[in-house]
Amino acid sequence: MAIRGLGPHGERAVPADQVRLSLADEAEAALRRFRIAVVLHTTTSDWSKQELAGIVTLLGQYNAAVVEVVDCAFDIDAHVAALNRLAGEAVDGVISIPIGNARVADAHKALSAAGKKLILLDNAPTGMLPGNDYASVVSTDNFGLGQMGASLLAPHMHEDAVVGILGYANDFFATHEREIAFRKWMADNRPGVRIVRERFSAPDNAGEAIHALLDREPELSALFAVWDVPAMKAVAALKTLDKPLPMTTVDLGHQATIEMASGGMIKGIGAQLPYDQGRAAARVMLLSLLGVPVPPWVALPGRPVTANDAVEAYQVVWHLPAPRELLRLRRVSQR
Repeated sequence: MAIRGLGPHGERAVPADQVRLSLADEAEAALRRFRIAVVLHTTTSDWSKQELAGIVTLLGQYNAAVVEVVDCAFDIDAHVAALNRLAGEAVDGVISIPIGNARVADAHKALSAAGKKLILLDNAPTGMLPGNDYASVVSTDNFGLGQMGASLLAPHMHEDAVVGILGYANDFFATHEREIAFRKWMADNRPGVRIVRERFSAPDNAGEAIHALLDREPELSALFAVWDVPAMKAVAALKTLDKPLPMTTVDLGHQATIEMASGGMIKGIGAQLPYDQGRAAARVMLLSLLGVPVPPWVALPGRPVTANDAVEAYQVVWHLPAPRELLRLRRVSQR
């Protein structure tokens, strides 16, 4: 699929499958045995596990060791502390997903100032420039994911529906892009829809955000959540209220996939390819460490998924056979 969005500085994407190591690059990387640290917002989500698996697998193929994985637990101060510490550690490069934008910029800059190669996932903090403060941003096409969320939700709502966006409160380029694209698609294709919004500060607070949104907007009739973990918190909250709402989200996490395949509230998912993104980030890291110029923004397209193709999409995203529960739900739906 085409990549629809632009990078943090308006860059056009270089598709991830066009970024490759030559045979000479592979041989030199294997000889140099690079040491890499990975700093993530969380290591507990399905997206993060797949992202990390892709990074580790690709680096390992070329004798590069992941010597540390930091789980910041969505804590910006913990993220800053980890980056400042790694600036003084014996690592050659850091792959990081910035979660606080301006608040984490100086700590990321400290890595580059200390001679570490820096590859960013999804977001470039305010004031940071490619080629100087970092080598590249590697991301899914988040604008495209937001459009998928809107187009997949549209068949499940009225022309004049009140539609909610469950957004992330922290300043984060990826989720902002999803929201912008969702709103634009609705404005272009469902001009009668009224969009309302509530934010959560951390995924565990998404249920509280849904309660607040319904208190303010009792006519709410559909929902877009900016990724799967808060989406499932919203599903749980709506079940306790006995108020099922059609919903779309981003990321083909296990729970969200089962909810969709079972005919639950989730009607469609804009799936990222986190394993492939992790491998792309690792390739870009190795090239950067070898002194090979890399694109400032490398992107992968997303994939729209419904219950009809959940099994096939699961295999593509997870690089694993679909789980037994998902296969059972498919058999039931085909009877």
